[in-house]
Amino acid sequence: MDSADLNVLRSVLAWRQAGQRVLLYTVVQTWGSAPRPPGAMLALRGDGMPVGSVSGGCIEDDLIERLRDGRSASECPECPVSLLTYGVTREEAARFGLPCGGTLRLTEEEVLETAWVEALLARCENHELVARELDLASGAVSLHEASRGDALSFDGQRLRAIYGPRWRLLLIGAGQLSRYVSEMARMLDFEVLVCDPREEFAFGWEDGSARFVPGMPDDAVLAIEPDERTAIVALTHDPRLDDMALLTALQSRAFYVGALGSRGNSAKRRERLAFLGLAEGDIARLHGPIGLPIGSRVPAEIALSLLAEIVALKNGVASISRPARQASGQPA
Repeated sequence: MDSADLNVLRSVLAWRQAGQRVLLYTVVQTWGSAPRPPGAMLALRGDGMPVGSVSGGCIEDDLIERLRDGRSASECPECPVSLLTYGVTREEAARFGLPCGGTLRLTEEEVLETAWVEALLARCENHELVARELDLASGAVSLHEASRGDALSFDGQRLRAIYGPRWRLLLIGAGQLSRYVSEMARMLDFEVLVCDPREEFAFGWEDGSARFVPGMPDDAVLAIEPDERTAIVALTHDPRLDDMALLTALQSRAFYVGALGSRGNSAKRRERLAFLGLAEGDIARLHGPIGLPIGSRVPAEIALSLLAEIVALKNGVASISRPARQASGQPA
């Protein structure tokens, strides 16, 4: 994965290794229409160079000005971690470009030790979910194993933030379309898993952009134990590989199960699944043709269409009308 949070931490590590001063900001609480959610991060290098974001830009400008003016609270030895609040008054909300009524609170910490940064990055790159706990009184940081359903928590004394892939996407097939889907999904903070028993299709995935699950596709679905934060998509366009995976996936708790194909092919696939004994209710869960109707024709556009549909369902948007969709760009 390559999330914005991890990019912030990679920059923190590189700057500290180069001997630069680094301040790290994390959104811990929001009220009203705040521009960024809790957990959003920003790092400032000693010269004011930013990476990440906690707002639309105005708060970043103020934090940079505070740093350059020597007003950063983290310079106080008695307060290794400080709390900053923006948007309390209507005037402040207008000044910092916050939506009407929006307020957010940030922690400001000076990063001195980098061992926790290195460990957190290594564990995330190993596809682990990690909780980072920050004690505001002492500035101490500790790392702990986290669960997929965990969320950021803050009680005024301790911040517990979650890092790593909280959503998973299993792709059946490692062809060209899967590469586009994998790249986009990683930017959306999905952990990408791939299963393809055809050895020749493994070439080009050596960069570790996705984790391969061995075995046949139906075995791979069982092996990952799909939950409500798992999406499964069959992209080989080969019934011998796709159908058995779908048969298993549609009986799992995965929140999204889809398969590449035109309307005609999707209808035939549903007939095959019924012939294999899959219940009508399970078959109705199948998304096919996949994706939202954006007139997609080429692999990158199909990948965008697919992930737009997956993210919409992930975010609770239930107004997607499958019968009205067009099967644009999907093979017959």
